[in-house]
Amino acid sequence: MISFMNDYSECAHPLILKNLAEHCYEQNEGYGMDRHCKAASDLIRSYIGNVEVDIHFLNGGTQANLTVLSAMLRPFDAVIATERSHINTHETGAIEGCGHKVLSMPGEDGKLTREDIREAVQFHTTEHMVHPAAVYISDTTEIGSVYTKQELTAIREVCNEYGLLLFLDGARLGSALASSANDLTLRDLAWLTDVFTIGGTKNGALAGEAVVISNSLIQKDFRFYMKHHGALNAKGFILGMQFETLFRDRLYFQLAEHANELAEQIKDACVSAGFPFLTRPVSNQIFPVVDNETIKRLQKDFAFEIWEPADDSHQIIRFVTSWAMREEQVQKLVEAIRRKN
Repeated sequence: MISFMNDYSECAHPLILKNLAEHCYEQNEGYGMDRHCKAASDLIRSYIGNVEVDIHFLNGGTQANLTVLSAMLRPFDAVIATERSHINTHETGAIEGCGHKVLSMPGEDGKLTREDIREAVQFHTTEHMVHPAAVYISDTTEIGSVYTKQELTAIREVCNEYGLLLFLDGARLGSALASSANDLTLRDLAWLTDVFTIGGTKNGALAGEAVVISNSLIQKDFRFYMKHHGALNAKGFILGMQFETLFRDRLYFQLAEHANELAEQIKDACVSAGFPFLTRPVSNQIFPVVDNETIKRLQKDFAFEIWEPADDSHQIIRFVTSWAMREEQVQKLVEAIRRKN
């Protein structure tokens, strides 16, 4: 059984394990104050070109989202996101469990629009309602689409208009930056958002997300929020070593490019088979609309997610490629898709 369920099935890139092994007996300062976290931060800053950003390393995506939004929001504040957003659908109410309502909006192609933001703000107008104070987006989105610089700039402008903070969840940022539809850089993200994350868990790391904070108001006391949410790791240097490896010699980008190139092959096979898509495939997540009989046949040899029904005889399914996936694994799926029976 070959799995296309997700991009975190495999352990970690060998260079990360090598770096960890080489420093097994090295003594480090705790809680992210070590030389490896500093080196990783400096490497990320070299891509951003902005020494004023603060960078912190947290264990995982949900923890990072919760910690960042807690630092952004007052008790009566709310965050605007799409209906499909991770914080609205896949985090077990973590944000709302800490007292911050998620204002879910329809979005377009999985992406939040400036019209969504404007509508949410203009509806919540008095102290009898929650107060919209932040915007949450992700790149790639939950359905594999990516934001363009024009779209992100438009969101930044409407955030400025209403005094909203902007947070971009980059759990799959590697795939977004490697996408043929992308025209954003890390430097752009630092200028256009108040906070964004760089996902390691889904792009070659054992675990870990880098939180990049441009807004000085959020930088203040952020480590207190980290400690409060159990995100200040005693062995923070383990996360630092991983990002140190990922951002040395462009490894982070190379791994994402590999995953996207393999996803492109699956996309081409689906096009040849006549399968339409939920959204235009541009990242390492592919969402074809497939008939039930073909799904049953593919499930004999491949694991993938049934996303949602399309009609009585078709389902939207999801194939995800990873940094570690091999060409021969993808070719077996490609051949199976192209077979008619």
